[in-house]
Amino acid sequence: MKLNRRFFLRSSGLAAGGALLMPRDLFAGLFGQAEYQMQELRKNAGFFTERGGTIGWYMDNEGAAVIDSQFPEQAGHLIEEIRKNYDKNIDFLLNTHHHGDHTAGNIAFKNIANKVVAHKNSLKNQKKVAEAREEQREELFPDTTYETTWSQKAGKETITATYYGRAHTDGDSVIHLQNANLVHMGDLIFNRRHPFIDRGAGASIENWISVLEQVHRNFDDDTLFIFGHSGEGYPVTGNREDLKAKANYLYSLLEFVRKGIKDNKDVEQITASADVVPGAEEWTGSGFERNVRTAYQELTEG
Repeated sequence: MKLNRRFFLRSSGLAAGGALLMPRDLFAGLFGQAEYQMQELRKNAGFFTERGGTIGWYMDNEGAAVIDSQFPEQAGHLIEEIRKNYDKNIDFLLNTHHHGDHTAGNIAFKNIANKVVAHKNSLKNQKKVAEAREEQREELFPDTTYETTWSQKAGKETITATYYGRAHTDGDSVIHLQNANLVHMGDLIFNRRHPFIDRGAGASIENWISVLEQVHRNFDDDTLFIFGHSGEGYPVTGNREDLKAKANYLYSLLEFVRKGIKDNKDVEQITASADVVPGAEEWTGSGFERNVRTAYQELTEG
C-alpha cells in the first residue's frame, strides 16, 4: 500500500499528561506540542502528534490499527488523514494507559474501531476517572482487556501488547508492531522531560526502572520506539539507549531523595537543594519538584 508521506502541519494548543482525577481542561497546561504532524516511520507504520500523548498508527490494504487517541478533535484529524488512504473500519484502537490525553479521543472512533484494547487496570482507571467526573457518556471504554499479553493481526502486521508491571501507572501497555519492529511505549518514556508519576493510579518509580530494563532486554538495536512525550528539542522516537537513559533518570531521582532522607532533610529541604536531578541533568521542563515529592512519598510511605 502506498501511503501519503507528507507531514501534515496545523497549529495546535498544548499537550498533556495528567493525574488520575485531574480535570481534563488542565491536561492542556502540562506538555506542549507545536504542530500537527503525521509521519510514516517504517513498513506502513508511524506516529501522529498534535495535542496530547503521541499516537501510533498502522495501515495496509488489509487492515489498520491506532495506538492512543489524544482528544476528540485531534482524533478526528487523524481519522481524516487515515481516510485518505484507508476507507474500511480500523481493526483495533489500543490504549497504552488511561490518562485523558491518550484516551479522551477514543469517542471519535465509535463505530469506526472494531475493538478497543487496553490492560485491565487501564480500563479500571479510566472508568474511575469518568465516574468521578460524571463523564461516562463522553467516553469510549476498552471492550477488550488482558492481564499479561494480548496479540492479534491487523492486515499484514502482528500487534502485541504486554504488561510488565506497575510503572507510570498500574496499567501501562508496551505495544509492539512485529513486522515493523516498532514499539509504542506510551508514557513509560518522557524523552528528556520530567515525567508524571501517577501514584494515585498505582505508579511505582522502583518498579518503573525494572520495567524499562525488561523492555530493553526484550528488543534489539533495530527496534524503533515511540514515546508518549518529549522535551523541547527532543524527538518522540528513539532507541534502546533512550530506555537506559530514562531508567537512569528514575534511579538518580530515587538516589537523590534517598540521600536527602539519610541526611535527615525533610522534603522541603531536599526539593530546595537542587533544580535538576543530579546525574540526569538533561531532564528538564516542569515537574522536578513534583517528582522529588513523589519519590519522597514512595520512599517514606511505601
